[in-house]
Amino acid sequence: MIPNSENKRVWFITGASKGLGYAFTCAALKAGDKVVAVARTIDNLAKLEETYQESLLPLNLDVTDREAVFSTVETAVKHFGRLDIVVNNAGIMTMGMIEELNESDARKLMDTNFFGALWVCQAVMPYLRSQRSGHIIQITSIGAIISGPMSGIYSASKFALEGMSEALAKEAEHFGVKLTMVEPGGYWTDLYTSMSYSNPLDSYGTLRDELAKQYSEDSVDSDPSLAAEALMKLVASNNPPLRLILGSMVYDLAMDTLKARMATWEEWEAVSRASEKAIPAPERYGV
Repeated sequence: MIPNSENKRVWFITGASKGLGYAFTCAALKAGDKVVAVARTIDNLAKLEETYQESLLPLNLDVTDREAVFSTVETAVKHFGRLDIVVNNAGIMTMGMIEELNESDARKLMDTNFFGALWVCQAVMPYLRSQRSGHIIQITSIGAIISGPMSGIYSASKFALEGMSEALAKEAEHFGVKLTMVEPGGYWTDLYTSMSYSNPLDSYGTLRDELAKQYSEDSVDSDPSLAAEALMKLVASNNPPLRLILGSMVYDLAMDTLKARMATWEEWEAVSRASEKAIPAPERYGV
């Protein structure tokens, strides 16, 4: 649990104007907390601002702009005096086979989903270190556990985010700062309506049709407010986990994926172990 003399935590939420970010913002405000809600466009936050004038600070921010991120975080701290919970939620999704995605699509995904979160973490850490408290929450995805056709680069951005976040968690814990990676499944959010697609190649037509049928039959999408409820339980914990899966279907999928991975490692254990044998350091290493 985040210590705060007023018992009002200060949140910094990216991608706060819609979807999960909006649900998180509403839940935090209803709990009596203060929220710095940032997004590329903040028009959707106008009604909330009328209701929570003293507790809500909406700010325009494109997380891919590193200088703007640092400036916005500074503004947030000056306004509310501190930061307690930082939610890296901003993200985009472009669907397409690996061969189909162009350089612009790939870089845009990485710039938003990975580098955007990295810039926010770099900007907030000096304040959290100084406070010796805080909780960074990275909204990743089930796509950070398992990837599949048409979501390869999206998953790559989330795998990268988790790799960075696991290292940051170990660095930040020395200063009393916690970090949790939240891995949600499907929720009815604007991510679907704003999703873009690569230019399709005819060669993948059959696979694309099979995937469309599979997704329509197997998809389970929930109300974002359920994710917000889970997040409120998470931030209330004195011992939050490094990772938290949201959703029953994706929980089962994650468990099956990791069990299969373990089984493969065990099957090839002899080859793995045989590939290592200590030898004296070569002369070029100067030992």
